[in-house]
Amino acid sequence: MKQPTRCLMFLAALANGVAALRGQDPSQAPSTEPVSPPKSAAEGETRAIVPLPSVLDFTGGRGWGIALGVGVEYESAYDGSDEYELELDPAGAIQWRSGRHMAFFEGTELGWRGVVEDRWLLQAGARYEDGLDPSDSEDGALDGLPKRDSHVVGFFEARFALDSEWRNWVGGRVLAGESDFGALGVLAAGHRFGDSMQGLGTEAYAFSTFGDRAFVEKDFGVSAADSAASGLAQTDLDGGYRSTGFQLVHRQRLTDNLQVIAQAGIEFYNSQIADSPIARDDFEAEVSLALVWVF
Repeated sequence: MKQPTRCLMFLAALANGVAALRGQDPSQAPSTEPVSPPKSAAEGETRAIVPLPSVLDFTGGRGWGIALGVGVEYESAYDGSDEYELELDPAGAIQWRSGRHMAFFEGTELGWRGVVEDRWLLQAGARYEDGLDPSDSEDGALDGLPKRDSHVVGFFEARFALDSEWRNWVGGRVLAGESDFGALGVLAAGHRFGDSMQGLGTEAYAFSTFGDRAFVEKDFGVSAADSAASGLAQTDLDGGYRSTGFQLVHRQRLTDNLQVIAQAGIEFYNSQIADSPIARDDFEAEVSLALVWVF
């Protein structure tokens, strides 16, 4: 799914403050969790909170984890657009881990994640979602439409490992916000390739999304007022099944401190969204590559 533009200045400001704290000996930090999580016998290093490339962990098992870098993305200009653009975006994360619990700021998400009984990964927090902006279309496909509100929404996610090494998993995520944002549900299933227990390697997952009427219409609906202003046909949409897609994630350590994160994905919309005049294509695709320095 699409990744909103990251907040570089905020990340950098947080990193400056956290870097000073990281000079402290992590063994002095109070915790009710085990002193350290299990280590990978194959690699002799502390394992990630879960060994999935799609779940970032830069902490080395405990304390602060800071990663800053830059990424390049080639993606559709907006959901359903047939225009594609190349963007340079900040990348990275600020994390604090204690045992099987982690607080994090990653991209546009601020939240908590934790592992329960080895096979459950739970995540919850707040996320910033951009609203549809007519200026996103350089070809004028959205001319006349008013800019739609951006939102800070809540999210909750649960993943369950089908085996002890997290080779295969199933999960779901819910996003919900104000009445004009609505709610989105995501069901997913994934597979991890490779032997790394540190979140390195390759992961593939398929997903389907389901939205209520407000969520679907905020991106693809055209009200009578919108139609009069833009000339686009009035379009009323129903909630329910929204899309199905596939995502591939690869994360690799190039040096002790430098990591590369590559992603590629495609998402196919249902027929009613494909018929909306806002959706110029019935699918969207994206590829991205980021380099981050782990402090």
